[in-house]
Amino acid sequence: MKRRNLLVGTASLASSALLLAACGTGPGTSTAPTPAADPSGSITFWSSLAGMDKVAAAFNASQSKINVTFETIPNADSGGYAKLSTAITAGNGPDVSTIEYPQLPQFVSNGQVQPLDGLIDKSATVDKLAGEIRSMVQFGDKTYGLPYDAAPMVMYYRQDMLAKAGVEVPRTWQEFEDAAKKLKAVAPDSYLASFNPNQVPATAGLAWQAGAKWFGTSDDSWEVGVNDEATRKVAGYWQKLIDNKLVKVSQAFSDEWSLDLANSTVVGVIGANWSATGIQKRTEASGQKGQWIAAEMPNWGTPAGAFFGGSSFNVTKSSKNPAAAAKFVEFLTTNQEAIKARGNTGSAFLAYPGLTPVAQQAYDASYFGNDIYDVFEKAYSTVSPGWQWGPSWDLTNTALKDAYGNLGTGGTVPTALDTAQKATVAGLEQAGLSVKQ
Repeated sequence: MKRRNLLVGTASLASSALLLAACGTGPGTSTAPTPAADPSGSITFWSSLAGMDKVAAAFNASQSKINVTFETIPNADSGGYAKLSTAITAGNGPDVSTIEYPQLPQFVSNGQVQPLDGLIDKSATVDKLAGEIRSMVQFGDKTYGLPYDAAPMVMYYRQDMLAKAGVEVPRTWQEFEDAAKKLKAVAPDSYLASFNPNQVPATAGLAWQAGAKWFGTSDDSWEVGVNDEATRKVAGYWQKLIDNKLVKVSQAFSDEWSLDLANSTVVGVIGANWSATGIQKRTEASGQKGQWIAAEMPNWGTPAGAFFGGSSFNVTKSSKNPAAAAKFVEFLTTNQEAIKARGNTGSAFLAYPGLTPVAQQAYDASYFGNDIYDVFEKAYSTVSPGWQWGPSWDLTNTALKDAYGNLGTGGTVPTALDTAQKATVAGLEQAGLSVKQ
């Protein structure tokens, strides 16, 4: 299957326009308007990302033809996407939106974002991106957004606790299990990491790294494999760690999880570049400066990686000034002044070449005991090809979260994945899509 054929309708794989037709929006929504040579006018910008108000202000100050009005909206967990979708459908959504990679196909399939082809200089934007990050915003032969951050998945460890256990940084998942056992032997109340039921994208990343393909296309149908062979291997592995009390089941970002990091109950974090800020916030009062290090994810024998998070900027269907909106999207994702204006909002790792060093200057990474940005670069370089998100991430995300709620009462990771597989297939079929398992 060619990478560019990422979205499929019920009639053909020829282009994402057929998926839009299957959803009742019609092929016309996939045709980008011709941009003005020098766009002008007023546009609106919605985002839940911190500091974007400053970026909009910097853009307004940099020129006089386009004026951006910024509005903060809730993040995904607080209903931000529901608000965005409702507004776009009603015709009063923003000109520019912020959509994470797993959710973007759903907005594309609903015809709620416009392709940028013809609105942007592709040679100066998407063509400069690495293939794996470019595939997060390109469906069929069209580009539905510009990537902002790349978010390579990484591990964080307490190096003093690894030393106490007499182990090196685990390179493979077998070494990770062995290290967890040795840690437990010398520190019975500590766990090498936690399994976070509320972080379904982490499960997806772990499966992606192992070679899973949760979604794909074949002939006229979606292929769904949330519980495929590679994912079942990952699920069985983590269930074994849970059963043997080598990792702790807890909700990421909860008070319990935060306390576990602070008091050395949990001494490792499955995260991404953006996790560094949260780790520092939760542990610095406990005197852990210099003890936390970043590392590439353990692998199954061959270096491999995945993305965990990441956002794109998009021009919505309701935009009355798509040319000006696209001009602003280019500024957001490729201009160093945009990164400078946002300031210190954490350990950003950006998709466009040359921007990460600008963000890095604003973030003091001295809390960590190694060069975390060097680790991010290495992790980014090993992201496995071929992953694509499905047409309705909400289905899978909600089903797996709900099923994970039974982990403390007899449920298991493998059975949760089986439940999510059934719910995903049923939901897509109900939406009128042809599905294969």
